[in-house]
Amino acid sequence: MSVAVLGAGAFGTALAVALSRKGPVALWARNAGSLMDTRQSPRLPNVPLPDAVAITDDLDRATACKTLLLSVPMQQLSGLLDRITTPMQGHALVACCKGIDLTEGVGPSALIARHQPDATPAVLTGPSFAADIARGLPTALTLACGDGATGRGLQAQLSTPVLRLYRSDDMIGAELGGALKNVIAIACGACIGAGLGDSARAALMTRGFAEMVRLATALGAQADTLAGLSGLGDLTLTCTSDLSRNFRYGLALGRGEPFDPAVTVEGAATAQAAARLAQDHALPLPVCAAVSDLTQGRLTVRQAMDTLLSRPLKDE
Repeated sequence: MSVAVLGAGAFGTALAVALSRKGPVALWARNAGSLMDTRQSPRLPNVPLPDAVAITDDLDRATACKTLLLSVPMQQLSGLLDRITTPMQGHALVACCKGIDLTEGVGPSALIARHQPDATPAVLTGPSFAADIARGLPTALTLACGDGATGRGLQAQLSTPVLRLYRSDDMIGAELGGALKNVIAIACGACIGAGLGDSARAALMTRGFAEMVRLATALGAQADTLAGLSGLGDLTLTCTSDLSRNFRYGLALGRGEPFDPAVTVEGAATAQAAARLAQDHALPLPVCAAVSDLTQGRLTVRQAMDTLLSRPLKDE
C-alpha cells in the first residue's frame, strides 16, 4: 500500500474512495471504530467504503506509506504534522486542506516544510465537492509541487479516469487560491442571505478575485495560477453553490440565523489571517477585512456592505 489519507472527514474519505478504484488505500481516522464497524461515513451518506479502503487509527501504520494526503482542517494541520514520528525522507506530503494557519501565518506547504523538513511538500486543490469525487463524477484539480519529478509522479499516481490532475510548480499560488476563495464565498453567501441580489454577488466575486491575486502575488505566487482551477475555478464553484460550507455559513450570517458550530468553516479563520497579512504588507483587501470583521462579530452584514460601498471611487 503506497497511499494513505490522513483525515476521515468528507473530503479525505471521498479521496480514499476515489483512489481505491486504482488500488488499496489506507484511511487514518482518530476515531476509526465506527467507520470500521459500518464502512459508512456520516459525512458522505450513501457512499459505502470499498474493501480496498483500509481504515486505521494507527498513525504509524498509515504514515509508513510513501504518499500521504493530509486532509484535516487547516488549523489542525501543524498538530498532525508534529504527531508524525515516522522518518519522512522519501515521502511526499500532499496538503488537501485550504486555509492559512492563524498561529504561523502561512499556508500548508510552508507548515509541512517547517514541521517535516525531510518530506517533499505538495498541494492538491481546486473546484471540487467531496460528494462528487466519491460518486465518481468528473473533477479536475491542481497538483502543485516544487519538485518536478515528484510532481509528475504524484500526478500519475493520484489521477483516475474521472479525477484529472493538472500539474503546477506554484505551491503558493495554488494553496492561496484555495484558501482565499473561502473568504470570498462567505461574503457572497452573506450577500445572498441578506437579499442583496446576484448583481452584488457578481461584484463581490470580481473584486474578491482581485484581492486574491493581489495578496497571492505579494507573497510570491504567479498571477496565472490564480486564473486557473485552484483560483478562479474554485472561486466560481464555492461562491455559487449552497453545497459549499463557507457559502452556507455566509448565508446564515446574511439571514441572521445560527450555523452549526460542528461544521468546519475554513474561510472564517483564513479571513483573519488574510487581514493580518494585508496589514503586514500594506495591501488594500477591503472584502477580506470586512469578512474578518463580520465573522468576529465586529460588523453586521449591512454595516459591512455599507463600508465597502462607501469606499472612494477608483479606476478598475
